[in-house]
Amino acid sequence: MTPYLSKLTQRGREFLGSDLAIMGGAMTWVSERKLVSALSNAGAFGVIACGSMNTDLLRAEIKATRALTSKPFGVNLITMHPQLDALIDVCLEEKVSHIVLAGGLPPAAAIARAKNGGAKVLAFAPALVIARKLIRSGADAIVIEGMEAGGHIGPVSTFVLAQEILPNITDVPVFVAGGIGRGEGMLAFLEMGAAGVQLGTRFVCASECIAHANFKKAFLRGAAREAQTSTQIDARFPVIPVRALANDGTRAFMDKQREVIARFDTGELDQKAAQLEIEHFWAGALRRAVVDGDVETGSVMAGQSVGLVDKEQSAAEILAELMNEAEAALKRRG
Repeated sequence: MTPYLSKLTQRGREFLGSDLAIMGGAMTWVSERKLVSALSNAGAFGVIACGSMNTDLLRAEIKATRALTSKPFGVNLITMHPQLDALIDVCLEEKVSHIVLAGGLPPAAAIARAKNGGAKVLAFAPALVIARKLIRSGADAIVIEGMEAGGHIGPVSTFVLAQEILPNITDVPVFVAGGIGRGEGMLAFLEMGAAGVQLGTRFVCASECIAHANFKKAFLRGAAREAQTSTQIDARFPVIPVRALANDGTRAFMDKQREVIARFDTGELDQKAAQLEIEHFWAGALRRAVVDGDVETGSVMAGQSVGLVDKEQSAAEILAELMNEAEAALKRRG
């Protein structure tokens, strides 16, 4: 690592306790023990995706990950999980160094619970005002993730969020995520003031990733324009935006919405029943794609950087490539 790049990443590396200021994005069914430990062993900072796990499953995953690496790693918890406090306690009991709170504005009490137990807390901020609120609540670092990311997303692009937040939040480290797939992009955000970056899509085709071969092939074939957000066709029935590769399931979801709305309009369904039918359409769809390999009707969640994924490599090779690209960019500039 060049002295300049070392200086740019120093704050992020020190905060994470890793050799590189690169976090692995927490992807449900993907970011488990093998990928997380591979990233940490290669110098990055792996993050377990707790998702809908209960306390026993999370504890087992943490223990299994620790058996594969002695390096630091974190756990991503969904703030809307009904067992949030108990899951935080599991992380603390298992001496997890960093807890990432995602999927909504975390309660100040949850942040305090994690910090009082000795963990560092990272939280997602989709706007400057929320970043400031999170810091007042005790967050030790902020992650800003733009709409280019895969999975559940917000409405603002990574570059706009970076311009809004990086110049104004300097008292805690800020990590940038969403659409980053090469070292030059990573370098750009570091020079804008980011302490580090987070990548998810880029690591799906790591050889250590347990995702089904069909899921990986979909990523290798996918173009940026094919990673599309789920579409809401009636304001009366909100759809949480999710970015995934367009497939038969995507098209069937549109048909399902039209069918349900027609049944609501004729009085066959009430508002609540209609909303539930729409929301339940994708139940289990991510697992079907990642674990079972059903990439036609399952949810192939992917960021727009999927177009930059063109081969399967080890986690160490991907990280080396990112760093080499950043250093080559600096060299070209002299």
